[in-house]
Amino acid sequence: MEILDPLLLSRIQFAFVISFHALFPVFTIGLAAYIAVLEALWYVKESPVYRQLSEFWVKIFAVVFGMGVVSGVVMSFQFGTNWSEFAFATANLLGPILSYEVLTAFFLEAVFLGILLFGRDRVPRGTHLFAACMVAIGTFISSFWILAANSWMHTPDGFEIRDGIVHVTSWAEAIFNPSLWYRFGHMGLASLLTGGFVVAGVSAYFLLRGRGLEMNRKALSMTLWLLLLVAPAQVFMGDLHGLNTFENQPTKVAAMEGAWETKQGAPLYLFALPDAEAETNHFAVGIPNLASLILTHHWDGEVHGLTEVSAEQRPPVAPVFWSFRIMVGIGVLMVLAVLWGLWLRLRGRLYESRPFLRTLELMIPLPFVAVLTGWFVTEIGRSPWLVYGEITLSEGVTPALSGWMALTSLLGYVAVYAIIFTAGIYYVTRIVRAGPGEVGPVEEPSHAKRPFSAADIPFDEDGDFTTGSR
Repeated sequence: MEILDPLLLSRIQFAFVISFHALFPVFTIGLAAYIAVLEALWYVKESPVYRQLSEFWVKIFAVVFGMGVVSGVVMSFQFGTNWSEFAFATANLLGPILSYEVLTAFFLEAVFLGILLFGRDRVPRGTHLFAACMVAIGTFISSFWILAANSWMHTPDGFEIRDGIVHVTSWAEAIFNPSLWYRFGHMGLASLLTGGFVVAGVSAYFLLRGRGLEMNRKALSMTLWLLLLVAPAQVFMGDLHGLNTFENQPTKVAAMEGAWETKQGAPLYLFALPDAEAETNHFAVGIPNLASLILTHHWDGEVHGLTEVSAEQRPPVAPVFWSFRIMVGIGVLMVLAVLWGLWLRLRGRLYESRPFLRTLELMIPLPFVAVLTGWFVTEIGRSPWLVYGEITLSEGVTPALSGWMALTSLLGYVAVYAIIFTAGIYYVTRIVRAGPGEVGPVEEPSHAKRPFSAADIPFDEDGDFTTGSR
């Protein structure tokens, strides 16, 4: 393939943009839920610890949320500039779904984020709690619509193609397509894992340096209880998602497993160097029958091989194979880390074990790596299809796009995103180094102390938005 091939460059460009962007929503979804819990605890218990933790993490949330908006808004432009044929063919379906995301989620997040950021001590405490909950709910609603669109591209349903154009025959089947709930559950748990491990790692950072001991012990304890539930749940959800993919996209699973020939009792390869030309694996180290047991829940279950389809219909095997193993490997490390934390908690050494705290600190980047490698498995594994089994990548690219045009825009995105990422990391690092304020009495205006009531919900009798106390 030529270096200036517009299809290749367009794929690299979209992969770069979405990979960069995905780092931020997966963090903010989990962090928004954590902030909402902190605000609820502050409202109920009135402990300054919860308020000051919330104020600290809200600052980080604001920076990361802004980076996510800036990095994500350009993705829709690429549908018109680089993938116009795909955009035209699927506009009847993807257009409304992406519009629903803006109407039901983005506006909700934007409105209540303003109250969350600037409404402290300016609105009743119940209103501030309500805003935190709405922001958290909005992030999950947003991910639902995005994953509905993405899942339809993997497991399309509820449509027909007439004259090259997608026409919806059932919105329920199109939106709630066969893989939606598995992807939504998998991504939701990944977001909680990401937010949880970042909070745990930052809390460990402060505890290792003897800063804010009371509040950071509280934060570490809370997040480790969460992770103790979420990490095993993700293993279970990952198994369900894998079974769904095995049913609907067997070629992708074959690439994940490095399975070239269809066989019963397929081994699970721990290490291998897939060779697409020779259609074999070099230096393979595997566990007999384990792939069949995992994928079919039978010791001698049949696993489809890549040779069942032509070479043109296979995804690039090596990136899918190794990305999957990196993602799973990180998942195993997460489970081991939370079990280690439980063991230390039972022994009364959770906050004093420096090796454990240092491990949590070093694990901060790992959830983001797991998310990226998971997306690589999902999207590279779908190749050569844009809409699985219906529209190929080559059929969706803009016909008039030249290689130089695609290269120029790609380099522009790389330069701009490098500036955004550098600035964002700089400000987040400054916030973390400054740390949360010291725990002490918090003075509030009298209106913020009254019990929660219907007046705290910021809408009047006519349904109009208001931030004032009625």
